[in-house]
Amino acid sequence: MYYSIRHLTKFLYSSPISESMMETRMYPRSDQNQRCLTFHLSVSPRCRVFSYRDHLANHIHHFDIPGQHPQLVIVAESLVEVQPPIQIPSFLAPDAWAELDSLVEQGDYWEMLLPSQFATPTDALEELAVKFDVRRRDDPLMVLHQLNQQIFEYFDYKPKSTKVDSPIDLALSTKAGVCQDFAHIMIALVRSKLRIPCRYVSGYLFHGESDHNRSLHSATHAWIEALLPQFGWVGFDPTNWLVARDRHIRTAIGRDYADVPPTRGVFRGQAASELTVAVRVTPSEATAGLDHTLPVPEDWSILVEKATQLPEQLPPPTRQQQIAQQQQTKRKRVDLLSLEI
Repeated sequence: MYYSIRHLTKFLYSSPISESMMETRMYPRSDQNQRCLTFHLSVSPRCRVFSYRDHLANHIHHFDIPGQHPQLVIVAESLVEVQPPIQIPSFLAPDAWAELDSLVEQGDYWEMLLPSQFATPTDALEELAVKFDVRRRDDPLMVLHQLNQQIFEYFDYKPKSTKVDSPIDLALSTKAGVCQDFAHIMIALVRSKLRIPCRYVSGYLFHGESDHNRSLHSATHAWIEALLPQFGWVGFDPTNWLVARDRHIRTAIGRDYADVPPTRGVFRGQAASELTVAVRVTPSEATAGLDHTLPVPEDWSILVEKATQLPEQLPPPTRQQQIAQQQQTKRKRVDLLSLEI
C-alpha cells in the first residue's frame, strides 16, 4: 500500500519574533514493513535545513531562522510504501515468558525497560494495574492483547482534554485523554508490571471509509511497540484497540513523547504563540505532489511557494536617481556644518 502524507504546521506569533530555532521529526522511517520513497520539507520564512539520524535511526531536521518574522510555516510531504506485517496470533507458547527473558538478557533494551519522563509509575497507575490485573500470567502476547483492549474500553477519547506535557495522572483521574496519554499509560504498565521492553511510536494512521477509529484523521497519531519472542517489536494501538498493521505509518520511536515530538524549538522575543496542525493521509499510486485539496487556509500554500523563491532584488538606481542622492547627501553635510558653527 502506498500513502501520500501531507503534514502542515503553523506557529503564529502575537508580535514579530527575532529568531526561531526548530527541529522536526516528520520523516517516515524505512524499516520493518515500511519504506519512505520521497520526502520534502518546506519552511517559510526561507532558510537552510540540515538533518541527521539519532541512535534509534530517527530522521531529525533542524534549522535556524534569524531576523524578524510574524509566523513560521512548516510543510512535510512524503510518499510511503507499507507492506502488511506478519499476522500476530492471540497467544504464544507456554514457555514464552522464559523465552522473552532470555531475549532481553542477550540484548540491549534497558532504555525501554526503565521509567521515562512521561511513562513513570504513580499511585494512580498502581491502582489501575490492580484493577486490570496486570501481571505476568498466561503468556506475554495474551496479556498485551488484553491490556490493549482494557485501556480502549476504560478511557474516553477526548481531544484537548490533556496537553502534550500532561502527566499520566491527569488522564487516569479523568478517565479521558488522547492517543499520547493512552500510549504512555500502556508503556508504564508494560515496563513496570510485565518487565517487557516497550517503546513509544509517533506517526500517522490512515482512516479508511470502513474504519471506525476514535483518533482524529487530521492529526498525528501515537501507539506503542512491545518486544516479543519470535515476532520482535509488535505494535499495539490502545486508542483504537488495534494491532498495528499497514494503516500505521511510523515516523519516530523513543522512550515516550519527550523523545519524538513532531516539532521542538525555541524562539527569541516576547510573544505568545498559537500552534495549528493539519494532517492528511491518502492512498496513492504515484509520486506525491502538492496537495491543494487539504482544507487549510490558502495563504499557507502561498507562503510555502514564496519560501522556495529567491528574495526580490531591487533594480540598480538610474543616473538621475544617483545625482539626486548625491545632492541630498551634500545638503545634509551643509546642515551639519551650520549646526557646528
